[in-house]
Amino acid sequence: MDDLLLTLTVPAVVFASGVYAVCDCRRQRRQAPPPYTRRAARLAARDVLARAEAVVDSAYAGLGRLYADPAGPRPAGSATAVSGRPDASRDRGPSRPAPARKR
Repeated sequence: MDDLLLTLTVPAVVFASGVYAVCDCRRQRRQAPPPYTRRAARLAARDVLARAEAVVDSAYAGLGRLYADPAGPRPAGSATAVSGRPDASRDRGPSRPAPARKR
């Protein structure tokens, strides 16, 4: 008798788990989709970027006069314009770093 009950419980558990899975799937379909989708992630990233740009713009507006060029011509001997290096100029930024060597 014990073997018969054990044998019958296996199909009963499988049937019950199948009914539970169907009910759970239907319940999830009825609920609203999650609020954080890929589109929402892109919009949130765009919003963060816009806020960061606004912060940088406001900081530059407030502190821009500190970065303004000093009035008057530079002496002929001083070639240090942008980065303090003699090879950098206002029209040209610092040179790119050399590529890494393979060992």
